[in-house]
This record gives sequence, structure tokens and C-alpha cells, in this order.
Amino acid sequence: MTEGKIIKISGPLVIAEGMREANMFDVVRVGEKKLIGEIIEMHSDRASIQVYEETAGLGRGDAVVSAMEPLSVELGPGLIGNIYDGIQRPLEQMRKIAGPNILKGVDIPAISREEKWEFVATAKIGDEVTGGDVVGYVDETEVIRHKIMVPPGVSGKIEYLLSGKYTVEDKIGEVVSKGGVKTPLTLMQKWPVRRARPYVEKIPPNTPMITGQRIIDTLFPIAMGGTACIPGPFGSGKTVVQHQLAKWSNVDLVVYIGCGERGNEMTDVLREFPEITDPRTGRSLMERTVLIANTSDMPVAAREASIYTGITIAEYFRDMGLSVAVIADSTSRWAEALREMSGRLEEMPGDEGYPAYLTSRLAGFYERAGEVTCIGSDGRTGSVTAIGAVSPPGGDISEPVSQATLRIVKVFWGLDSALAYARHFPAINWLNSYSLYKDRLSGWFKENVSGKWNDLSRELMRILQKESELDEIVKLVGVDALSKDDRLTLEIARSVREDYLQQNAFDIEDSFTAQKKQLALIELIMFFRDKAKEAIDNGADIDKIASLPVRERIGRAKITADHEVKEVFADIKADIETSLKALYVK
Repeated sequence: MTEGKIIKISGPLVIAEGMREANMFDVVRVGEKKLIGEIIEMHSDRASIQVYEETAGLGRGDAVVSAMEPLSVELGPGLIGNIYDGIQRPLEQMRKIAGPNILKGVDIPAISREEKWEFVATAKIGDEVTGGDVVGYVDETEVIRHKIMVPPGVSGKIEYLLSGKYTVEDKIGEVVSKGGVKTPLTLMQKWPVRRARPYVEKIPPNTPMITGQRIIDTLFPIAMGGTACIPGPFGSGKTVVQHQLAKWSNVDLVVYIGCGERGNEMTDVLREFPEITDPRTGRSLMERTVLIANTSDMPVAAREASIYTGITIAEYFRDMGLSVAVIADSTSRWAEALREMSGRLEEMPGDEGYPAYLTSRLAGFYERAGEVTCIGSDGRTGSVTAIGAVSPPGGDISEPVSQATLRIVKVFWGLDSALAYARHFPAINWLNSYSLYKDRLSGWFKENVSGKWNDLSRELMRILQKESELDEIVKLVGVDALSKDDRLTLEIARSVREDYLQQNAFDIEDSFTAQKKQLALIELIMFFRDKAKEAIDNGADIDKIASLPVRERIGRAKITADHEVKEVFADIKADIETSLKALYVK
């Protein structure tokens, strides 16, 4: 333990001397109230410390004590369903102790030390184990079976292992190495947040993360273990898109990081998630969710740590063989925290004042995503999918955070303020968004959804691109100058936009659309197109086709309950055929 003295305070930055024995990224306790901080720079015996709490009241000469260990998170039963701040302090327990306002210096363990968990041992005495091997489990929720693993770097023979009810600190067993070193086993591990947890190898992703959002699943899919960003201006629906992904994605666990965004958005999550029934399990969504809240009114320095706290928790559950989604809202606010600390450290600024290491820090976060073969002898696989919102000032994605993110991620869901103002949600612009996973995932869609899926997806994109070209002509010479076929293309494109891509997050049937229903909707629109083309070839008037009452039925088809799709869609197709044949010129 090293003790120094404060010589300078600049907002969340504290500089202390007498810290020669301390190391970079050591956790320190600052001042009389023992505020938690982290060493981010060392010069001789002077340490620059970012303090994760309000520094008002500190003064020159106050003590700074290093714990001589890096900032770490506690990993074990009790994580799921909890809400933490950026440095993994449980906010609900803090509220019980200190009320609605967080007191400085409050030190509460991240995982309850009193609660007892029913541990069931699966390994046997005398078994040879290595880091990552599963020795037993705890049924943490009805949804998640929490596997208790040998910590990374530990190997040897199990000396003893006990089933029963234990707290996370109780000794449940012991591993003895070949050299005779004894390592106790508990239900809890600790891991430094800035160090990625080990794995055997990364696997090329080939399974999509099904989101139930039609524009994403059909046109711009993301793979399990993939990376994506959602940039967009204020009011374009970034947070709602992320909420939808957290609610409906087919992952085993969601780690939602509210990093620097408004507190009322985090409040919405806290109110909605416990009331939502997970479509996969029929249980509360909170039974597979970990929330990390570091809102805009909380200490700015803790935003920087919150991203790493979230991804470390995700890696821990990945090591159990689970698929985990990390949703960060937003990395722009995280980058602003980096910029503020960099400025206080008097570092040379890069573009728009951001530090020169912005890109490498972003890459360090997104590179921890991926589908991997986990450590351990059973060869299980797990994945972490990283999705970050970006909030560029004025919606200008040429700014540094957006550009640095785009160089790293493989899926770009670009939100458009014009679509948002037109009340088209999700406001993802189909003309500038992309997914580099689409070709890799085409085989999965062909095998598990339909052999026609990839062709239909390409056809939708072709129609939307053709509409963009025709819109330029319409602006110059008017719609009457177009041929009947081109006018039909505009009508079909409108149907694709309004009847398929547009989705209501607050409608129980429209909020999530399963793959089979998505396929049925696309086929319905294509059926109308093909029959309308036949009608035009038989002399039908395009204006009468556009105003047919059956168009309204096509628009309402997306809110059909899943169990009624086959019957209702067959009836709509019969209505389409009858209505269009009535327009034939005899």
C-alpha cells in the first residue's frame, strides 16, 4: 500500500506526489471520505488520478492511498437483474443506505455478501481442471443457469468440492496444482476491467442475431459476435432502436450501458424492462439483463470506466457459453469524457479536441466482441455482440467519433432526421446503411428461413434504390412523365417503406416480427406487384390500382397475430387477385 499527498485538483483530475510505488491503473482512495479513483498517468513519483466521484471538498495535502491493484469488477451470482453505476456500485443498495442522492465515499460490494445461493457441484474430487472448466452451477434466475468456473490461470486437481447453500465469499472447494499450490474456489471471481478475458480462438461469425426489427433482419443483419453502430442526430430514435434490440434480440443475456445519456431514458428502461415478457422464455426481461447507469448528471470520469465494466461482465457470461449483447448508449458521451480528461492532463489534442488515442480506445472496446471458443476443456462457444450508439453534433457523421467507429464496426445503421420528422421509425436510412455480414449470413437465412429469402431481400433493396432514382426525375418533370411500369415501381416502393420497413415499437404485434412473418409480408407485397403488373398489361389504370381498398389491407397485414398469418394473408391475396382482375379492360 502506497500513500501520497494531493498537490493539485482540477475537476475530476487529482495529482498526488509520493506515489512512486504505485502502478498505472491502480485503484486509489482519495481524501478523508476515501473517494474512489484510478491512476491514469505517472511522472516520477507524481500520479494523475481520475476520481469517479465529485471532488468538491478535497484540498492540498489530503491523503491518497493506492490499493496496489487495478480497477476490477466482481463476477458471480447476483449480477443479473441488478443496476450498477459506471464502477459497479449497486445503485439500489446505495439508495437504501443514502437515499435518492448518492453520498460521496459510499463503499458497497457489487454483489451481496449476505445472500446465499444453492450451489450444485458437477465436478468430482480428484478431477483435473484448468481455467474455465465448469465445476458446478447456481440457478440465478429461471432463465439463466449461472455456471461456476475455475478462474483463468488456475489449474490442478480438485481437493474437495461441496454442494449446498453458500454466499459468494464462502469457500466451496479447493484446487491443488502440481506444485502443491492450493487455490480456494468461491462462487465469485474478480477481473480487471481493462484486460480482456482469455479465450482459445475467435470463430468467424455465421449466425445472425435476430432482432425482430424488419429493416435490420431483412436488409442490414448483424451476426452473433458482430459489431454495429447507430449514429444519428438528436430525436432520430437511437435510444428506442437500442431498447428494441435489448427487448427482442435472440441473445441469452443483455448488458445495457447508459453512458452519459439523459437520466429519464434510463428511467424508461427501469420501468419498462421488468414489465416486458421475454418472447423466448415467457419470463420478465430483467431476468436476463444487467444494467449499468452512468447518466449525464453523474461524475464524468466514471463514463470512461462504464464501457469497460459492461464489456467485462459480458465476457464473463460469454465464458459460460452464452450469447451476450452489449448495448452502449452512447459512445459519443464516453468519448467526451475522454476529451475532458485529456484536456485536464494537458495532452496534445487531436481532431476537434479529442485525444490522439481515441481510435485505439474505441477499437479496444469493439475488438472485445466476437464469437469465441471459450477456455476450458469442453470446447464450448460463446459470443459478445457490441452495439454502440453515436450522437454526432448536428447529425454530422464526418466528426471524429463517428468516423473512428465506422473504421472498426461492420454494420452501420444510419439514422435519418428526415425520416424521423416524417414519423417513419425505425428511422434507418436504407440508402446509406450497410452490413458487411450479409453475404456471410446468407447461407443461414437460406437454410433456416427460406431459399427465397436472399433473393427477396435483394429485390426489396433494388426497388428502394430504383425509387430514389425515379424521385429525381419526378422532381424535375412530374410523375405523369413516368411510364406505367415506373409508376408501379413507385407504388410498390411506398408499400415497402410504409407497410414493411416502418414499424411501431408501441404496438404489441408490430414491435417484434418473427422471421416467418417477415417472409410472408415480403411475399404479400411481391404478390401485389406481380398481379398489378398483369393488370397493367391488361389495360388497367395505374391510378385505380394505387387507390384500391385492398392496399389498406396490405398496410394492416403487419399487425396480424402470428397464429393468424396464414389464414389472413391467403384472404388478402384472394382479395388482391379479385380487385385487380376487376380493373382489366375487356
